[in-house]
Amino acid sequence: MSKTLIRGAKVLGGEPQDVLIDGSVVEAVGQGLSAEGAEVVEADGKVLLPGLVDLHTHLREPGREDSETVLTGTRAAASGGYTSVFAMANTFPVADTAGVVEQVWRLGQESGYCDVQPIGAVTVGLEGAKLAELGAMHESAAGVTVFSDDGKCVHDAVIMRRALEYVKAFGGVVAQHAQEPRLTEGAQMNEGVVSAELGLGGWPAVAEESIIARDVLLAEHVGSRVHICHLSTAGSVEIVRWAKSRGIDVTAEVTPHHLLLTDELVRSYNPVYKVNPPLRTERDVLALREALADGTIDIVATDHAPHPHEDKDCEWAAAAMGMVGLETALSVVQETMVDTGLLDWAGVADRMSFTPARIGQAAGHGRPVSAGEPANLTLVDTAYRGRVDPAGFASRSRNTPYEGRELPGRVTHTWLRGKATLVDGKLT
Repeated sequence: MSKTLIRGAKVLGGEPQDVLIDGSVVEAVGQGLSAEGAEVVEADGKVLLPGLVDLHTHLREPGREDSETVLTGTRAAASGGYTSVFAMANTFPVADTAGVVEQVWRLGQESGYCDVQPIGAVTVGLEGAKLAELGAMHESAAGVTVFSDDGKCVHDAVIMRRALEYVKAFGGVVAQHAQEPRLTEGAQMNEGVVSAELGLGGWPAVAEESIIARDVLLAEHVGSRVHICHLSTAGSVEIVRWAKSRGIDVTAEVTPHHLLLTDELVRSYNPVYKVNPPLRTERDVLALREALADGTIDIVATDHAPHPHEDKDCEWAAAAMGMVGLETALSVVQETMVDTGLLDWAGVADRMSFTPARIGQAAGHGRPVSAGEPANLTLVDTAYRGRVDPAGFASRSRNTPYEGRELPGRVTHTWLRGKATLVDGKLT
């Protein structure tokens, strides 16, 4: 079995140490390690983290391979430091049966760049009318534990209650896209001062907050687990904070773009800033950062949503909603959370590896960087600063809101069970 010696890495941002990988596991962590015949990686004070875990990725395959495939999406994930991603169910056909989730899972195994855990649909065809084959998807080879109609809200309270009751039987979780559909008909951006000035249909904060309030109460009533996808408003933060204080089993995620960007950018009418939920106000952004820092928001998830050029290079009203995010997520978190002093690197490891792995039950991921643990690791040059150039992305799509923007940090190496998937910033 091959050995790799990472020399002088700041494990979780601490003092420099050496980390020895033997085959698929970490053999030792300490000072002055050596191993005959080992490949040596000089970390030079770079930060070593456990491999990142994304609980919210759109890989588009099957059905929209023009946007992304499991192969290109996992290559993008490895470039961003991820060793495990959870693939959303809004594919064509929808991942609402054991057959489709097993197809996605096997494609992930074949890619070799990161582990892919499919997320099963809550309802048949994402139509919100009838529960999908939740038990069959869980019992399949894919072993689905997370279910979501992301892209659409499970708006019927009875259906949501039944889903929560069903997944409770095997310890699963329902991940809700919180969007009351009647309150967001024709919505194009955040409802507020900017939408009024631009004359664009508004997506009010209450459309998110009302669903979150309903669902945490349903989860409490059933005694089940609910996860809130891409939380985006200050009001949503307060509802989740209240629910947690009450002992309700709720977790929540925030995207990198909601930690950095605001609805003021929509004044450009550039559809790259069109996303669901929409970019919110500066007040919301600051509330989200504080909530991520204090643990009210549990994790960062990318909501990586690739689209082909023609779906974004058009007028605002006709453009698709979504942004790619796997390859820039860690840099945005460094800028908004680490460089501002809100989180240290151990906190980043918790929000982007340990906790998402726990929520999604990603075996072997989100583990400590210590002897005997799986060698799922990522090495980050935190001193680097550079401008984002989507031409160099591994993703098949280029719809990033950060093109030309200077961001800190760069993933230089990623290891999946001891095998290098990224070396010196280049995919293997």
